[in-house]
Amino acid sequence: MKAIILAAGRGERMRPLSDHTPKPLLPARGKPLIEWHLEALARAGVREVVINTAWLEDQIVAALGDGARWGLAIRYSLEGRDHGGALETAGGIATALPLLVDAESDCFWVVSGDVFVPEFDFDAGIAQAFAGTGLMAHLWLVPNPPYHTRGDFGLDPQGFGLADAAGPDGLRWTYANLALVRASLVAGIAPGERAALGPRLFDGMRRHAITCEVYRGEWANVGTPLQLAALAARQ
Repeated sequence: MKAIILAAGRGERMRPLSDHTPKPLLPARGKPLIEWHLEALARAGVREVVINTAWLEDQIVAALGDGARWGLAIRYSLEGRDHGGALETAGGIATALPLLVDAESDCFWVVSGDVFVPEFDFDAGIAQAFAGTGLMAHLWLVPNPPYHTRGDFGLDPQGFGLADAAGPDGLRWTYANLALVRASLVAGIAPGERAALGPRLFDGMRRHAITCEVYRGEWANVGTPLQLAALAARQ
């Protein structure tokens, strides 16, 4: 199963650090954020990775190359060159689909290039089990960080995501920007079209087509210089 790492964003909140360096290339504990994902994907047996880019995208291509140093084959969806800028999450995934899948029923991993999750296992068994379902997506959720206390989704006792309510435990959780996704989740979005992923996830949950699980390992959404510094301080 292939994977896409989302790396197209401008990183406005990370300025001034992101003015000259794409956010996924900023160092976290000794290596660029995106390299943590590449190493984890390679450990799990993933061999083909797509990276979508826009802001300072030439730097990303130059830094990562063809992926051979990690035992990976990296291909790029160059949104800046081909479409004039970032296409948001759903638009970026939809535009990269020809590099990821052969059919709408095919599945792939999705991870944002600016989350730090060093212990996450892109488990092939979990991926294959998901592929055998009719689900549109399986998301990993995390306890709400201090800057997002309301969370994103509830979780019902059967593991289905709840778009409009907390779960029976009274909790809503934060989306970790880690998922297994079926290509049909972004069906109908044309290549080059800007489209957000959130509405697709909400709709899929209302249709009882998206499951979730809580991830308890180390996780950080590295969105600002202060969050990057805090991550280094916890080393």
